Amino acid sequence: MSHRDPFVDQVLGLLMSLGPVRARAMFGGHGIYLEDIFFAIIGWDRLWLRVDEETKSRFAEAGNEPFVYDGKTRPVELAYWAAPEGSMENPETLLPWADLAARLREARFGGRREVAAARRVKAAKKSKKRKATKR
Repeated sequence: MSHRDPFVDQVLGLLMSLGPVRARAMFGGHGIYLEDIFFAIIGWDRLWLRVDEETKSRFAEAGNEPFVYDGKTRPVELAYWAAPEGSMENPETLLPWADLAARLREARFGGRREVAAARRVKAAKKSKKRKATKR
């Protein structure tokens, strides 16, 4: 681990039972990857987990908040929501939330793990690009 940032090391330690997690420095924070899927952000000493239309309501119902930054003309909300208060204490409290972001399951093809929320968003973006290029 040893990223010289104790919080990054703590997050990776809490998430390591998901599989091969790693952090990569980006924009003053860190991106968290499971295999090749980007599913979380560390910024402002908080962990932000990827959401999609299937998982966003669960985060909202638990009182979590979205990652919002000041854009040029208005606030911009990203598809990442804060890990709940108290969930950073041990893996048992964080992993159910990380699982919503990374929702590991064995894919029926090739036995590869799939990071569901991140893959669904990636697939939707590809579909929109294909539709735009057909016009």
